[in-house]
Amino acid sequence: MSTAAQPIRVGILGAGGIAAKMHLPQLEKISGVALTYLAGRKLDRLNVLAKRHGGTPTTDFNQVIEDPNTDAICIATPHPNHVDYGIAALKAGKHVFMQKPLAPTIDEANRFVAAVEASPKITYCLPQLTNPAILAIRDLIAQGKLGKISGAHCRTSHGGPEVYNAEVRDLLGEAPLKPGEKLWFFEAGEAAVGALFDMGVYSIAKLVGVLGPAKRVMGMTAILDKPSQVEDTASLLIQFANGAIATAETGWCDGARSGRLAIHGTLGRAEAPGFGGAPLSLFLQASKTREDLPPIRSEVDIAKYPAMNPHEHWIEMIRTNTPPVLETARAARHITEIMLAGLESGKTGRAIELKTGI
Repeated sequence: MSTAAQPIRVGILGAGGIAAKMHLPQLEKISGVALTYLAGRKLDRLNVLAKRHGGTPTTDFNQVIEDPNTDAICIATPHPNHVDYGIAALKAGKHVFMQKPLAPTIDEANRFVAAVEASPKITYCLPQLTNPAILAIRDLIAQGKLGKISGAHCRTSHGGPEVYNAEVRDLLGEAPLKPGEKLWFFEAGEAAVGALFDMGVYSIAKLVGVLGPAKRVMGMTAILDKPSQVEDTASLLIQFANGAIATAETGWCDGARSGRLAIHGTLGRAEAPGFGGAPLSLFLQASKTREDLPPIRSEVDIAKYPAMNPHEHWIEMIRTNTPPVLETARAARHITEIMLAGLESGKTGRAIELKTGI
């Protein structure tokens, strides 16, 4: 067991692209963290990553979970495996960093919430909320700067898993995909869910992180361009418990990438990123009697908000035994429910009422 004077010993389950791009580079920047294991299915890839970042490579995931010399585990496997490994890690007395999305079914999400709440360990979900702009917007709303929140929009999208896969293969020195070789992202049996869970989770998490729980969802999905059995494009219309109505857009067909959040209120709006590339801009109503006056713009100083990477935030919570406020298992379950409702609405054309909150 780690103390304040000892390193936090971390194992990785799922030594693939997200581990290579995010988990390992972020963890090795944190003082007082020791990597114990890298577990994955591909031994060649494991050896490359272990040589680069340290840790013992293994194809035995249970070896990592059961080792008493590992304090904490990052779950970085494909989506359908998240919950089973996460629960096993919690039962083994490990702290858990859960990669998005939490799960492809609400039953799995419920099982995970129950396991988290039965454990004294720190479980960190939704790493996209460790974001100074999100924290600053929450404060603007709490201070009444935007007035009553009426709506919001968030889009997070990119060019598709094949772009991500090519980057990862280059990063690891691997050959490109062979002609006809399929990506697991596009296979319903392996991925279970599509672009909405892969990329839309970012948009929905940010909206929930700012606006709180949702109560009703409508959605539309499509397969527009990819050789996919699951949706490559999705848009949701979400009504929140506070009455605000927001749109969340996502997809794998956005070659120029998009990542923007706008929160609208009766007195103004906040945008991230902001004007001219600023992290966050505030636009306030200029007049209550002149409709065409442009809003008054100012850039919001977000320097006072912690600019930790998600793993640094998680490690700090472990060291101080401080549970997360936003990045909770209940919030991750709620976001799972929103996405599942969006898929159901896309099939039925009906608005779906949500049953759980945060």
